[in-house]
Formats: sequence, structure tokens, C-alpha cells
Amino acid sequence: MKKAVLLFNPRSARHKYRVPNSILQVAASIDGNYEYAFVDGNLESDPWSVIKSHLDSGKFGFFGSTVMPGPQLKEAIPFTQKIRKEYPNIVNIWGGYFASNQCDVVLRSGAVDYVINGPGDSAFPALLDAIDNDKPVGDIQNLIYLEEGKVVKTRKEVLPDMDKLPPLPYEKMNSFYPLENYLGKTFMGSKTFALHTSFGCPFTCSFCAVVPIYNARWKGQSAEAIYRNVTYLKEKIGINGIEFHDNNFFTSQKRTAEFSKLILNDGIEWWGEGRIDTIDRYSDENLALMREAGCRMIFLGAESGNDEVLAQMDKGGTQSAEQILSFAGRMKKFDIVPEYSFVLGMPGPDEDTVMRQVEADIDFIKQVKEVNPDTEIIIYLYSPVPTEGSDLYKQITEAGFNFPENLEDWLNPSWENFDLRKNPLTPWLTPKVIDRVQNFETVLNGYYPTQSDFRIKGVKKGFMRTLASWRYRSGVYGYPYEIKALHKIWKYRQPEIEGFYSE
Repeated sequence: MKKAVLLFNPRSARHKYRVPNSILQVAASIDGNYEYAFVDGNLESDPWSVIKSHLDSGKFGFFGSTVMPGPQLKEAIPFTQKIRKEYPNIVNIWGGYFASNQCDVVLRSGAVDYVINGPGDSAFPALLDAIDNDKPVGDIQNLIYLEEGKVVKTRKEVLPDMDKLPPLPYEKMNSFYPLENYLGKTFMGSKTFALHTSFGCPFTCSFCAVVPIYNARWKGQSAEAIYRNVTYLKEKIGINGIEFHDNNFFTSQKRTAEFSKLILNDGIEWWGEGRIDTIDRYSDENLALMREAGCRMIFLGAESGNDEVLAQMDKGGTQSAEQILSFAGRMKKFDIVPEYSFVLGMPGPDEDTVMRQVEADIDFIKQVKEVNPDTEIIIYLYSPVPTEGSDLYKQITEAGFNFPENLEDWLNPSWENFDLRKNPLTPWLTPKVIDRVQNFETVLNGYYPTQSDFRIKGVKKGFMRTLASWRYRSGVYGYPYEIKALHKIWKYRQPEIEGFYSE
């Protein structure tokens, strides 16, 4: 008799949660062949007790957990270690960016047996079958494991045709956690839901965790398949807002335009991630169509206003500082909000060099705001991604940066900040540089509070802007305690940390 599978989504946010599409996708791959159960750490007050009650039943043989960098590690690491200690016969399998990118320390911890390296639609059921039938696993693609003390990475699978994958088992999820639990009131709609419609990204930005997993590959669902899913969710739970969590939703202009035509009259607003140079090639006609079809905001990696830094990041494509500015103006014309993310604090030979670049990027961000004041600005500090062999990887290791050698070390709050790209432990970022960036960010969020936190409006917004205006205009960013106090009192939510504000 086949052993059942326990699929776990560790807690990722303190409030309002998104549907765990990662474990839903894995569940779809075994639906009908293996018995399985879900545990969502976001919706359980004591997730370990729920996990334990399942495992005590004796029918489970596999524990699968998605593990993204940051908050999810707080449950993924200790729970998996407990399972190894209290249920040594359970096979522990991790997936997600953290598991793939930090596979060495994950597997050598002794708590995790296998890592799914990328899409698990084929790898996960093949691994279960191999273990159940005592067969070798070396021919299973997208797998990482230890063999005689060495980390073995199997071949990468050709990205699957998403239209041919089994549908997500929403009904099964609904039997554990009602889907309505995952609806949120956001700036887009009163019932916003999260979807994922493609794999990967065709570019190789050196700071991006996706690159080592997908190797510049992308494949997406057809517009018709996306719309079928949207229609199902609209009829079942009444969604009227969508967050597309694809790494690059807008890779195909044809797909985006076709989807926009399909959803045109559904009254649904939506958000997704894309690239400036890709979408700048879209026709005016299609941009107008997208807005009419509900495209409200697009997350775009601007990264830097310095073309040399863009090259240092392997940004690829044709993106330039000039294009970043002009595209912000173009989006204004179509009433689509560009949500620009910047990565500050790239490695440099000394503190002065790093600080000069930070100051240049701060000035550039202010230029973007002059072109289009509605542009949302997200600021990250550069956190290395272990893309071995890249020039940037060579630079950071020569500068003395090293990742933790023990899995438990990732539970240290300082490494959580690293994962969130808020205060990485990189040797070239001094406290003075970090303070300058973070203080500017506070002032910026005071003068231009994010539209996604829709509670900050009217008098609140006006008061905060007034308070922050002299600092923003004069460049005196240090010690902005008065703005921090308002953020704390009004529980201002920065979207890059826990997603859009929702209730």
C-alpha cells in the first residue's frame, strides 16, 4: 500500500495570506495516485500539532515542504528537523528557491533527503514511485540529493507544457482550507486571489534567485487556459482582483493581448511582474487594451539608473537608464502604474565608491518620480545569489562574502534580513551606506506612500507628505523618526516585505 504525502506550506506572512500555489501544483501532480493532505502554516495557530497528528496516524511516508527564503524558514527548518528526529522513516522532500539555491547546506543538514530543483510536476511523482518501488533516482530530472557524501544534481527537465498539466486541485484544498480564506481586499478588488501562469524567465540577472533554477527559460499557459481558471474562480468564489505571481507574466505580448481580450468585460483588476524593455516593445494599442482589461499595476525591475551597473548585474536585454525614465512616462499615458524595484548597494572596491553609486541611484529615483509621480518605488539592498561561475559571484567571494555553513544559521534574524534584501551581511555595505539607503526609503515612503496600502489616503496621506516634504526636497534623510512613528502608528505596509496590504 502506498504511503500518503503530507504537503506543508510554512508561514510566510503575519496577516492575510495567499493561496499556496506551490503545494497546489505539487498536489496536482500526484492527485489520484497518492493520498495526500495539506497543512498551511499561515492558517494554523499551532501547525506543528497538526503535522504531528497527521504523522501519528502512521499512514504518511512523505513530508513535502515548499521553502522560500525569509519567513518560511522559521517553520520549515525546525519542523523538518523534528520530523527527522521523531519520525525517522518519513522521507523529507523540499522544493522552492531556498532549497534549490542553498541545496548543499540543506542536504548536508541531515534533515532533508531530496530537493526538487525547479518544477516538480514530473520529478515529485517520479521520486515517490522510485522510493516506493526501491528503484534508483538518478534518472529523475530536476532532482538534487546526496550520494556517498557528494551533492548530485540531475539533468534539468524541459519545461512542461502548462496547458497539459492536470488542473490544480482546488476542491481538495477547499476541503482542508476554504478558498474564501485566501481572498483579500486589496487596492485592486474586494476579492483578490493569487495565480501563477508560467515557469521561469528568459533573462539571467545575476541578483535573481530564479536564474540558477530555470537557466533563462520561460514557458507559459495559453491565454485561454488562464482565462478558464479565472472564470472558474470567479464563478466559485467571486474573485474581482488577481495577483499574477509569475516571474515574468508579460514575456509574450501575444499571450498578454489575447488574455486581455478574454478578460475585457469581467470587471477584474490585475497585477503582474514584467520587464521594462519587454513591455516597452508592446504596441500602444495593446497597452491601452491591457488597461481597459483591468491591468492596474506592473512590477518592473528597474534596478539602477546607471547603465554600467545594469551591465554588472547581467540585466540583459536592451534596458537602459534612458528607457527606464521614458517608460515611466509612457505608462502614465496609459494609466498603468509602473512599480519599479531598485537594487542598491552593489559591490565596489571601497565604501566611497559604493556610496557614490547609492547617491546616484537616489537621485535617479527622484527623476523617475518627476517623470511620473504615480510610479511605485521598491528598494532592495543587493543580496548575492549563488550563481557559481558568474563574474559577479567571483566579485562577491573575493570581497569576503560567504553563505552560512549550517542550516540552523539561516534562522538568525540577520539572515532573514538578508533574504528580504533589507540588510544583507555583505562586507562592502557599511552601516553608513545602509543607513543612507534605509533613511531615504523611509522619507520616500512618507512623501510618496504606496498606493497599495489603501488605508493611507486623504488626511493621513496629506499629513505624512507634509511632514516628509522638507526632507525629500532637501536631501536631509537622517533620523526620520517622525515618519517612522507615523508608519508604526498607522501600520504602514511595505509591499516588498509581506505583499500588498489586504484585509
